[in-house]
Amino acid sequence: MAKTIVITSGKGGVGKTTTSASISTGLALKGKKTVVIDFDVGLRNLDLIMNCERRVVYDFVNVINGEATLKQALIKDKQVENLYILPASQTRDKDALSEDGVEKVLSELAKTFDFIICDSPAGIEHGAQMALYFADEAIIVTNPEVSSVRDSDRILGILNSKSRRAEQGLEPVKEHLLLTRYNPERVDRGEMLNVEDVKDILAVKLLGVIPESQAVLSSSNQGVPVIHDQESNAGQAYSDAVERLLGNELPHRFLQTEKKGFFKRMFKGSTTA
Repeated sequence: MAKTIVITSGKGGVGKTTTSASISTGLALKGKKTVVIDFDVGLRNLDLIMNCERRVVYDFVNVINGEATLKQALIKDKQVENLYILPASQTRDKDALSEDGVEKVLSELAKTFDFIICDSPAGIEHGAQMALYFADEAIIVTNPEVSSVRDSDRILGILNSKSRRAEQGLEPVKEHLLLTRYNPERVDRGEMLNVEDVKDILAVKLLGVIPESQAVLSSSNQGVPVIHDQESNAGQAYSDAVERLLGNELPHRFLQTEKKGFFKRMFKGSTTA
């Protein structure tokens, strides 16, 4: 049975689409047939990060409106077997996502996929509510900043009250916390909340901590999900998060300031002739 997972946040710019790309890629690399859907109608960024923007012919709204079939609109990832992308429309209004239309598409996808990843727009507007309404699980993406955490708490309230599971009195949406752009040095200086602070405020089980990394920006610019870069801390952290999502227990990494070795400290600031 397919599992529908929404990747959401209360605030923009926290790394939702980066997370959607890496989580869906990681699941597919584990042999799970996975589709990732861009719900951000009008803006559409997922296809850029997945390096398939030139292959978009039909989109999510075309399928909802009966202007194309799912088979026509789905784009197969070039690098990973079992991974497909359903892009958003750049030319339609967010209200083009109707509840009946979204439900019909998700039901059709559930017949052939193990995981349906919904890349939600930020906040609580129509597209975001459509993305979270049908979710079985939710990954709440937040930065270690007070405003980002506060807005994420608001999203948790909506999941608990306005999802289909809440309306029908079913088992609640399973919630996971993903902390992005985490910098232990800035935490030590009191410039960021630490992991325990965020966990205490949101009271959601921690799925992963993604360290602040230049690799994330570099990968996005190249159209390659950062999970492919296993030399980077960020890529490794996303792989760990996928393992936990599949039920495997792993210790959290990259939470502490890296200790400099004796020679690094001794020669710090020195130059060679």
